[in-house]
Amino acid sequence: MKNGKCVGVQKKAASCFLCEYVIFLTHAVRLGFRGRSGFYAWMICLSVASLFGLRAYCNQFVDGLITTGMTDQVSWGVYIANFTFLVGMAAAAVMLVIPAYIYKDDEMHNIVIFGELFAVAVMIMCMLFVTVDMGRPGRFWHLIPGIGRFNFPVSMLSWDVVVLLGYLALNAHVCGYLLYMRYLGKKPNKWFYMPFVFISIAWAISIHTVTAFLYVGLAGRPFWNAAIVAPRFIGSAFTAGPALMIIAFQIIRRTTGYHIGDRALHLLRQIVTVSLLTTLFLLGCEIFKEFYSQSLHSASARYLFFGLHGHHALVPWIWSAIAMEITAIVILLSRYSRKQGSFLWLNLACVLATVGIWIEKGPGLIIPGFLPTPLGEIVEYTPTYNEIMVCVGIWAFGALIFSWMLHLAIPIISGAFHKEE
Repeated sequence: MKNGKCVGVQKKAASCFLCEYVIFLTHAVRLGFRGRSGFYAWMICLSVASLFGLRAYCNQFVDGLITTGMTDQVSWGVYIANFTFLVGMAAAAVMLVIPAYIYKDDEMHNIVIFGELFAVAVMIMCMLFVTVDMGRPGRFWHLIPGIGRFNFPVSMLSWDVVVLLGYLALNAHVCGYLLYMRYLGKKPNKWFYMPFVFISIAWAISIHTVTAFLYVGLAGRPFWNAAIVAPRFIGSAFTAGPALMIIAFQIIRRTTGYHIGDRALHLLRQIVTVSLLTTLFLLGCEIFKEFYSQSLHSASARYLFFGLHGHHALVPWIWSAIAMEITAIVILLSRYSRKQGSFLWLNLACVLATVGIWIEKGPGLIIPGFLPTPLGEIVEYTPTYNEIMVCVGIWAFGALIFSWMLHLAIPIISGAFHKEE
């Protein structure tokens, strides 16, 4: 009887937990569709942009990758450029996790969930960019462990799938558990989330390192075949990610009224400054390696920075990116970016740094790796309108998911949305 009674109590507890969770999800869905007129306008705009992107992808789905600007010579384009950039943005969430959980910074602890929600939205965008780049989505099942031809651990792409899905699961678990406990008004059990927090710190480094190894492992592409690629990826990730968070946090506190202190923003400014200095140093090292020896393998770098055989489509892009990054670091090192109460110069530096990093990881990394071809050809790549619209749709969908999650998380954190007694 005692054993039977214990089993009955356990079943009753599980049933109560399931009921509470269903009620929580029901109220969360209702809350997700309630808001002011500004919220509705923002979500409608993002939804429309997402639908335009979906329409463009339907065109690609019917006609194939011929709708893009990619060719047999340049088989990766703006899709993989955005994927590479966004992997770094997701990894940058660890810059909030470390001060919040390791150094017990209370002010950062209040916003760390926003960074983790940002990582969740960005990882979904990464998966979408990989899907649209495949051409045939039916091939995606090969990336599922245990079902498709996963080729683990030989294939670096299989490693990338593992670390990306793992990082998505880690951040989703930590965010979901903490928000649910806050909704219930209970103190979270550290054993249910702290081990995953520490794992996510190392995992954040791994996702961008493995992505870098995707390029480094291609021995036939000398432009990518360098040990410095992984450190450059991590440095640029810790620049662009916190820079975008600085802007996002200002928008959050202005539109929602949720308090995010200036001290947290200036701490992120320090992270952006150090990371951008590191990124520029590593870029300088790469430029020295490419041009000092003047080997045959520097043809891709010459094409990127100065043009080659009359082809110079990427030259304005890379020099614009370098100019943006240098301007951003000058602003960040000046007293104007540290001015209390004013974020105009800091925001300008963040925008310049983010756009510069995107160009450096897109036109400045992906395309020159394919050129010149093994036959010495230079087939310049330009994304098509349909390709651009697919990218716009994915970015809008990511912003839609992030906005919706914030719309749910802020009332829970502030205590406005909680379990009714």
